Amino acid sequence: MNSSSSEGDKRPHHTLPEIGISQILGLVELLLGKGGREDIYKLAGELSMELGETLTVIKAAEMLGLVHTPGGDVVVEDFGTKVIDGSITERKDLIREKLEQLPVFKSVREFLKREEDAEVTREEVLEKLAELIPNEDAESSFSTIVNWGRYAELFGYNDDTQTFYLDL
Repeated sequence: MNSSSSEGDKRPHHTLPEIGISQILGLVELLLGKGGREDIYKLAGELSMELGETLTVIKAAEMLGLVHTPGGDVVVEDFGTKVIDGSITERKDLIREKLEQLPVFKSVREFLKREEDAEVTREEVLEKLAELIPNEDAESSFSTIVNWGRYAELFGYNDDTQTFYLDL
């Protein structure tokens, strides 16, 4: 991955993979069932996914600190084991703590805290995301933030009113 040492990589916000938390946790569970380590290519076959999609799930799991990828393997981190071994509530709490550390989630959270009623429109969040991660697709980042944020009870989103709010 040496080609990615361009100027753009100095920004603090990283691409958010458009993947659901359930797929990420499913990957970690599968790995734990295999002793906590597996070759990336074998994993793609076992998950019946294209390699690209498997890599997206792995990247998301890495962002959340659940796995790391030495060489061509995917290895479950202690944090990943702790999340999978936890109850649903513990899983949500652990993921929330991790999301609060990710720059884009931190920025969106601070943005919401400054707003009256800690609530903004979908459009306002999309504008904020375009500002935070200008080289990324704000729509797909928005859906990841909603998906992961809802799971961790960090953010809420009302589809009917298209309002995004802090889960207080």
